[in-house]
Amino acid sequence: MDRCLPSLLGLSTKKKRNWREYNEELVRRGELLFDPAFLSGWRSDLESSNEGKEGARYRYPSCLMSMLAAIHVYLLPYRQLEGFVRVFAEHVEAVKGVIPDYTTIWWRVSRVKVDIDPSVDRTKDVTIAVDSTGIKVSNRGEWIRHKWSVKRGFIKFHVAVDVKTGKMLSVEVTKEDTPDGRMLEPLVQQASSRANVARVMGDGAYDSRSNFRYLHSERIEPVIKVRRSSSHRAMGCMPRKLVVEEQLSDYERWRERHDYGKRWMVESAISSFKRAFGEHVTSVKWRYMVNELLLKASVYNMFMSVKA
Repeated sequence: MDRCLPSLLGLSTKKKRNWREYNEELVRRGELLFDPAFLSGWRSDLESSNEGKEGARYRYPSCLMSMLAAIHVYLLPYRQLEGFVRVFAEHVEAVKGVIPDYTTIWWRVSRVKVDIDPSVDRTKDVTIAVDSTGIKVSNRGEWIRHKWSVKRGFIKFHVAVDVKTGKMLSVEVTKEDTPDGRMLEPLVQQASSRANVARVMGDGAYDSRSNFRYLHSERIEPVIKVRRSSSHRAMGCMPRKLVVEEQLSDYERWRERHDYGKRWMVESAISSFKRAFGEHVTSVKWRYMVNELLLKASVYNMFMSVKA
């Protein structure tokens, strides 16, 4: 009777985590970082990478550098990464005598072509939630910023997350003064190239008539929280007018009807991302900062695929 009491009272019971499965997921992340493809495809990958290349030829295949890139953004700086390869080469014949130094590793890793690869089933409709967060461009302490009045620089990391799997379907990196609402269209376009996007969830930062018009033109349902002071007048955007009327008449009913509570998945994804990779970038130049965050998003999706 005690077990049935919460359901009789209309209360939801919290799902108990299976710690054995969760532990195995974390263990498997270490396995995913190591990709043995470079051992069997060393020669063929080198030939394809050097085909038509001008200047000095590559000595190390792209598959090796992709593996080192994943290890770098999650675990090791470049100098320590050289030491990792040095010890690794003692046990792998293919790598003996061709150990790259840390400068070469940096040069190749910073130019790795990144695909965040969410691996989504295109036959099913997908609901995405969009949001952004600030990423520091340095890891200087708060005391130094306060003492010497050093400006705390940061860049904005915009993401669209599949609310079912938690994977990042699209990623955009901008300067700190870029409004969130302006990035909805490129995020949705990028996500739509990888999945069949049916609904988009966003907070009040994405409430604009241009965003509602765009989603309507793409036949995507907008689940966006509007401002409380919003006018009931259409003003050239009937899709937003309908949402405004529904929300302002009964917000809780709108929230439950459209499952707006699932928007928390994007906040959870951002939190997990920062816990795994930190809140700052180590790169200095803009293009390398962007590439570093794309690499981290790619590794994050790889980790999420373990339980998806």
